[in-house]
Amino acid sequence: MKRIVLACSTFLLLTSGPARADAAPDAPKLFQSQCARCHGDNRLGAMGPALLPENLHRLRKNKAAGVIANGLPATQMPAFGKKLTDTQITTLVDYIYSPPEHPPVWGEKEIRASHIVYPAAEQASPSDKPVYDADPLNLFLVVEAGDHHVTVLDGDRLEPIKRFKSRFALHGGPKFSSTGRYVYFASRDGWITKYDMYRLEVIAEIRAGINTRNAAVSADDRYVMVGNYLPHSLVLLDAKDLSLIKIIDVKDDFGHSSRVSAVYTAPPRQSFVVALKDLKEVWEISYADDPEPVYNGLMHDYQLKEGLAETGRFPVRRIRLNDYLDDFFFDPSYEHLIGAARNARNGQVVNLLVGRKIADIDLSGMPHLGSGITWKYADTRVLATPNLKDGVVTIIDMHNWKTIKKINTDGPGFFLRSHENTPYAWVDVFVGPHRDEVHVIDKKTLEIVKTLKPVPGKTSGHVEFTRDGKKALLSIWEKDGAIIVYDASTLKEIKRLPMSKPVGKYNVYNKITRSEGTSH
Repeated sequence: MKRIVLACSTFLLLTSGPARADAAPDAPKLFQSQCARCHGDNRLGAMGPALLPENLHRLRKNKAAGVIANGLPATQMPAFGKKLTDTQITTLVDYIYSPPEHPPVWGEKEIRASHIVYPAAEQASPSDKPVYDADPLNLFLVVEAGDHHVTVLDGDRLEPIKRFKSRFALHGGPKFSSTGRYVYFASRDGWITKYDMYRLEVIAEIRAGINTRNAAVSADDRYVMVGNYLPHSLVLLDAKDLSLIKIIDVKDDFGHSSRVSAVYTAPPRQSFVVALKDLKEVWEISYADDPEPVYNGLMHDYQLKEGLAETGRFPVRRIRLNDYLDDFFFDPSYEHLIGAARNARNGQVVNLLVGRKIADIDLSGMPHLGSGITWKYADTRVLATPNLKDGVVTIIDMHNWKTIKKINTDGPGFFLRSHENTPYAWVDVFVGPHRDEVHVIDKKTLEIVKTLKPVPGKTSGHVEFTRDGKKALLSIWEKDGAIIVYDASTLKEIKRLPMSKPVGKYNVYNKITRSEGTSH
């Protein structure tokens, strides 16, 4: 009998509890022991990025096991392949791609606790001169996603001045103060960073959200507005030191909340304009000391008709639409907002003066209006936009909102760029077998005059111009990528600068003067 009992006990030891090598791991405990030190106890991020489904869109689930096993080169992510079993790695992948049991909280307490003001803030002075001899208005900021760095590039000599580490996964173009002295970065994980372009130092940082779309800076340099996917909020910061001013919950009259698709500033209107992912509304938030002129003296009407959510400082004007609006851009007067519609059949034109949609435009597929540009054509002004789904650039007359032409390209494009001093517009072919191509379009004839293939087999994208428009800088979107400099008139290559996946480059002068060929 003793032998039988002993045998049964041995069997139980071998088939249950922690002694089993193939037992299903406890996912939360495994995460706490292996991942929490860098990614936070609640997966909200710490030294490493947040590991929540909303924050992992750029890493496909079927690739995540390889990242855990092999690590990520040029980052602090180590390889766990020799430490964890395949089952444990699979358990971690399933865990981080599952929503948490309780919705994560990132409110006033958490935002204020994250605030960092660096010594450079006290040392900075309005009388400071740049610590370099380059033209501060012809600098580029090159965001290198391959190893999460930013390079400050001299636009005249085309040489790097400084390279510094950024927060994880910067998203959206950096936003400059009106003089170009300061720049504000937003990361996917919600970190907002203020950087001094004269002293080349970080001034302040704060974490405004868990998953952030982008940020905008007021034209008077007083405020920074941050739009979040998670939580569903807009966060208003003091531009001087990034301290928290206000949190605005993004909800409709019935309590339905929404992610924020984008937020931009409309300088002549002294307001921020906000696109919402989950509500058929556009919000306009005035930062003027007296918001009445911004809303055309009709504050009372907007309270009743458009749902002015709050009076006093930073009132929210809500413009109802009949479809969702994901991304958008403004006409040069900032009177009209042109955005994509979710129905994939048309775009929408919203007149901000009267507070309603005034036209549908022929934009099928997935127009990337956040990359839209305008220029003078014949006796009118046109807008042009690439398309993330179809191989086409659509040209729209901005007087009557009719399509002038659809230019067929070799595949879907992501970025369209130009400059007022160049006759050409450049559009990439970002998706598909021709992703290594860039088309050059003549703005007078609306014809493709040349197709470049800078590095066969490697993705080309995002062109930006020097201050004078004489040189065009193009990105090779690979970890072993480069910035390729072209003569904007002859289209001949001038120079190559090795970079680690340079996803975007931003010229100070073009940004602060709102060049008609670049995004704002």
